[in-house]
Amino acid sequence: MVPHIRPAQLADWLRQCRAEHPDAEPIVLDVREPWEVRTASVRPDGFELRHIPMATIPMRLAELPADRPIACLCHHGGRSAQVAHFLHRQGYPDVVNIAGGIHAWSAEVDPSIPQY
Repeated sequence: MVPHIRPAQLADWLRQCRAEHPDAEPIVLDVREPWEVRTASVRPDGFELRHIPMATIPMRLAELPADRPIACLCHHGGRSAQVAHFLHRQGYPDVVNIAGGIHAWSAEVDPSIPQY
């Protein structure tokens, strides 16, 4: 089972990650298409931001370290949930989905991020 967190809960998740994995910087994996990332994107703050579109995840799996916590992000949370479940099935032990996606991030965390 892959946990879901809201964008407003990300700071707590990052603190928990640092406590449990002090040597492993968490990753926010943005699985949206390039045009979406150009339209609206988060700023890394306490995490590494990586962009790998959903359709390319299987062929680019080696780019994602299994020993680091990963929070998956998309527009509303559907694609990122699918990627999070895929990663979990591939043996990634510490994966969460950011429910509500970048749309909710704009509403809950950073209103300067455009909604589209």
